[in-house]
Amino acid sequence: MALLIDIVTLFPDFFKSPLNESLLKKARERGLVNVRVHNLRDWTRDRHRTADDKPFGGGAGMVLKPEPIFECVEEVAKDGWVVLLDPQGDPMSQKLARQLAKKKHLVLIAGHYEGVDQRVKDHLVDQEISVGDFITMGGEAPAVCVIEAVVRLVPEVVGNEESLANESFEHGVLEHPQYTRPREYRGWKVPEVLVSGHHEEVKAWQRKMSAQVTKEKRPDLAVNLKNNSEKVRKTSGHSGRKNK
Repeated sequence: MALLIDIVTLFPDFFKSPLNESLLKKARERGLVNVRVHNLRDWTRDRHRTADDKPFGGGAGMVLKPEPIFECVEEVAKDGWVVLLDPQGDPMSQKLARQLAKKKHLVLIAGHYEGVDQRVKDHLVDQEISVGDFITMGGEAPAVCVIEAVVRLVPEVVGNEESLANESFEHGVLEHPQYTRPREYRGWKVPEVLVSGHHEEVKAWQRKMSAQVTKEKRPDLAVNLKNNSEKVRKTSGHSGRKNK
């Protein structure tokens, strides 16, 4: 059964290009994922199609009104897991992407302006998600990020699913450096171990470089290195003690 994703937005044209390129396009064409984009203004009640209003209590900017959001979601996505893209939400992560990929139906609400009426968060949304500690012009770009992260985890979307198991963040650490042809470019050579043909030595180098890159670039993830080392030892059958 295909993963169904409903997007609620003020700017439906924003999604035309991302949904019609690369693996997302192929996944849709193959029926692995179904993405529907809904214009929030279609659920407004006045001739000006007003979806926002001034905040009570004053303040800069406009706030998205609750009525069109509630009525849109209740009409098109009754049984979906409703996600609001919001700076106050749970940090997006590979772990969260895997959780979302197991859902049958996702509803992504792209906030805009100063955000949405709090009653949407309190009584409609199942989860708020943030893609980082920065502010975008709206929730559309974050929604695309979430879709990209989730859809690639849907079975059969990525050609070689083994690649998903060995990339950055999949085990809480960063991936090792990657090289391809030519073997030498401008005097910069590919590490000899990668062309040696010794698979165990290659794996050992990859683990070593993964640890090094993680420590250098994301020291906050270094705590995961010990856990990964323990898993490697258990998998390889080494206890770290000599046999008596």
